[in-house]
Amino acid sequence: MERLSGLDAGLLYSESSAVPLHVCSIVELDTSTVPGGYAFERFRDELAARMRALPELRAKLADSQLNLDHPVWVEDKAFDLSRHLKRISVPSPGGRHELTDLCGHLASVPLDRSKPLWEMWVIEGIDGTRPGDSGPLALMLKLHHAAVDGVSAANLLNQLCDTDPDAPPPDPVDGPGDAAPWEIAAGGLLRFLARPWQLTKVIPEATSLIVKTVGRAVSGTAMAAPFSAPTTPFNAELTSERTIALAQLDLDDVKRVKNDHGVKVNDVVMALCAGALRGYLRDRDTLPDSPLIAVVPSSVRDQSDRPGRNQLSGMFCNLHTDIDDPLERLRAIAESNAHAKEHSSSLGPTLLVDLAEVFSRGAFGWLLGLMSRTPLTHTAIHNVVISNIAGPPTTLYTCGAEVTALYPLGPIFHGSGLNITVMSQGGKMNVGIISCPQLVDDLEELADRFETELNELLGR
Repeated sequence: MERLSGLDAGLLYSESSAVPLHVCSIVELDTSTVPGGYAFERFRDELAARMRALPELRAKLADSQLNLDHPVWVEDKAFDLSRHLKRISVPSPGGRHELTDLCGHLASVPLDRSKPLWEMWVIEGIDGTRPGDSGPLALMLKLHHAAVDGVSAANLLNQLCDTDPDAPPPDPVDGPGDAAPWEIAAGGLLRFLARPWQLTKVIPEATSLIVKTVGRAVSGTAMAAPFSAPTTPFNAELTSERTIALAQLDLDDVKRVKNDHGVKVNDVVMALCAGALRGYLRDRDTLPDSPLIAVVPSSVRDQSDRPGRNQLSGMFCNLHTDIDDPLERLRAIAESNAHAKEHSSSLGPTLLVDLAEVFSRGAFGWLLGLMSRTPLTHTAIHNVVISNIAGPPTTLYTCGAEVTALYPLGPIFHGSGLNITVMSQGGKMNVGIISCPQLVDDLEELADRFETELNELLGR
């Protein structure tokens, strides 16, 4: 039995029909590398053989009516791959627009909580190929955010892939086991009684946060402040619909910008996002005079011994979209990112994880109810979520098919309706963008600007 941490549970409780809290990946494959040729049935059988090595994909939620704490993960004794693996064909002519339109619909549907919280859709008919033929293929993988964060999702994708098209399946890994309702309730009672002691540890951390933040604000070295973001079309209430756009860049070009200007890869990623957003909003006469603010999640997995699937921190970053010159904007972003990273580190890498542990199930319900009735939900805390995940540098294969692109997609929220997630893999930088079509109906134009912005930074 594995109990959800406060942060994991908070992501579960925060979900609604308009805000499904799963993370997605769109994986493009070349099936011409499959030994013996591609067939859906062979793909299904090879994936089934890998399930024994992926306990995260065999675990489902369990609870008890007497449980005062969060639910637990248990092994699904009746696990059936056919309830998770689906086959579908993209409409003709099977181009990028048809693929993203289909994936946008799939991303809008919440996961079924009666089974392990994931789905994989095998999407055939890409570029007009007939279903079942060798050629391009796409996978869409949906995983609930309560089960994975960005880094663990990337690690799980690595477990689904190999560096050899004919590699054997990995060794089996034990799952979380089972738990009777009384065990779930008894463990929950002990955690509920221990919560006041946890609160005594968090109060000094929260007090230190306030003192350090005030000091940095006075010295001008603080990260961007929440609620200081201007209003954009992305910062409004969502519907349940989703729209997706994708872009792929040459990783060597990104590194060339990094080396030429003495900045970090993440600075270049932020500058590309800033430039693309600036041009997109400017052309629609909606670019604010003040700079856009991004929230940037970061993993603290190697700095934390806390339990839970999500090990996250984050920082608010100034995108300097008020600066016209791309190189000047890059330098300004690099400087403010350095301040934001130092500020975030000084607050303690596990502060968010520890704060979430203080909240009981009832407290989360009260807090979410309060937030739904406060005007803060209609105020722009930040403008966009930007994540940059380092992927494997080598060529990957899944069930023998070569991975040609791997686009990650994060969640969006009311008041924060744009998420840009970037992952490097095999010499490419893949950009996944997701929003709500009621907020923006031409997201592909934003994606197209990434190549233009990279060329600007390269002086082309």
